[in-house]
Amino acid sequence: MIRGGRPRAPLPRPPHQLAELRARLSEAEATLHAIQHGGVDALVVAGKHGPRVYTLEGAEHAYRVLVESMNEGALTVTAGAVILYANRSFARMVNRPLEQIIGYPFPGLLAASDRAPLRASLRRAARSGTRLHVSFDAGDGSRVPAQISIRALPKHASRPASFGMVVTDLTASRRSQEILRVLSHRLTQAQESERARLAAELTDEITQPLVVILFRLQALVGGLPEHEWPSRQEVVNLRELLGRTAENVERISLSLRPSVLSTLGLVAALRVATAEFGRRTGIDIRLACVPLSPLPPIEAKLALYRIFEDALNNIEKHARARRVTVRLTQPGAFAQLAIKDDGIGFNPDRPAADPRAGDRVGLDRMRERTAFLGGVLTITSARRAGTLIKVRIPLSAGVRMTGRTGGGGRPRGRQDL
Repeated sequence: MIRGGRPRAPLPRPPHQLAELRARLSEAEATLHAIQHGGVDALVVAGKHGPRVYTLEGAEHAYRVLVESMNEGALTVTAGAVILYANRSFARMVNRPLEQIIGYPFPGLLAASDRAPLRASLRRAARSGTRLHVSFDAGDGSRVPAQISIRALPKHASRPASFGMVVTDLTASRRSQEILRVLSHRLTQAQESERARLAAELTDEITQPLVVILFRLQALVGGLPEHEWPSRQEVVNLRELLGRTAENVERISLSLRPSVLSTLGLVAALRVATAEFGRRTGIDIRLACVPLSPLPPIEAKLALYRIFEDALNNIEKHARARRVTVRLTQPGAFAQLAIKDDGIGFNPDRPAADPRAGDRVGLDRMRERTAFLGGVLTITSARRAGTLIKVRIPLSAGVRMTGRTGGGGRPRGRQDL
């Protein structure tokens, strides 16, 4: 209302109303601040039809709390692999301040050999999730082995393409695997020592006395007169029985620890075992060997011989093979043994679920023996196409195999162990 041509001044509000307005203003400012910083997931607004709940688009506070409390590293990277977000667990994993990681190119944290596989994995992750084993260069100069799980994040109109990553530190796992590998190797060494002791005892305490008895029986047969034919025949039968027993004891002794391996070498031991396998099973087996130079240490010779034994054992029991070829070659500084059969084959990716795979324990023994010596064991097999087992072991302790199994899988029908 206007009186005398001048606007009327508003009446002053009581102090309690001013205090109430200031409180409401402070509450509104606090709410806006919480919304801006992700502290609010939803709003409840009072209306004439009662209170209504409005969910904020992109409300991620609860999820962010969960991610920050994870033991694994969590990241969001752009299509160009620049880090948009990382949790503190990842920062601790690579031993760098979190402030230095945000905005940093993710490949720059990896070992140089892992950068190309990462780019390939990102291309695969754009279609489906993938995994990759890598090593990080930590801030203190150490290497951190890890597994990365990568998945493309949902696209948004206001957000370019990006990827989510979960990083698992494998340091403790690798340490445990190494301890188990050493313990397994010590157990294998103890088993081989016990085998050698038993083989020596069988030869000294059983085989040699049996041979002496055989000679005496032979002399007894020659000393019996012709009219004692029933007695002569009984002695001959006893001699043949003792002869077969001596052969079985010798075969068991050789299976425990072939003496020819130590005296004449790997090639001679393979030839003896090949001839015995063909005679016993009737399977056509061919052996081709080249002389190895330098001569492998006894541990490498024993590993190759045992892998050969386990492979032939599986072939005899499960492969239904008619033909087997064995080749011992020397590519560079490595000894390579390849055993191929024309049997029914099996699925090397799931040997435990495939009855044609035979002795899974035997496959594990092959893997452990090869891995401890720094070698590589590959099994290639397919249904009705036979199996190829190939092992490559360094001829000297200073040589190590190089290679990496990435997250992209392997060719079907092949297993690298």
